[in-house]
Amino acid sequence: QVQLAESGGGLVQAGGSLTLSCAASGSVVSITSMGWYRQAPGKQRELVATLTFENTIHYADFVKGRFTISRGGARREVLLHMNSLKPEDTAVYYCNAHKYESDYWGKGTLVTVSS
Repeated sequence: QVQLAESGGGLVQAGGSLTLSCAASGSVVSITSMGWYRQAPGKQRELVATLTFENTIHYADFVKGRFTISRGGARREVLLHMNSLKPEDTAVYYCNAHKYESDYWGKGTLVTVSS
């Protein structure tokens, strides 16, 4: 089993920045990728950014140039640096880890961007 702990959400004004952090614990050895998804009220969960541990990175078009995903200092930790935030970025952000054929999810952290 893999447990994911997110942190870093909060309230920020439009144009501001936040950094989200996700640390994996438990059976982390065979995790092949980690990433971030988000779900806004009344909408489906959508991919934001993913990073494989071979350093392949994928971004959703709507965050390119504004968000950066990177590895943290711990063995299985990923960060999401969010700049130039917009009100439409308001959502619950979920950390994801992929291992073999399974996906693991954190509980989510709320990001609210005020206009």
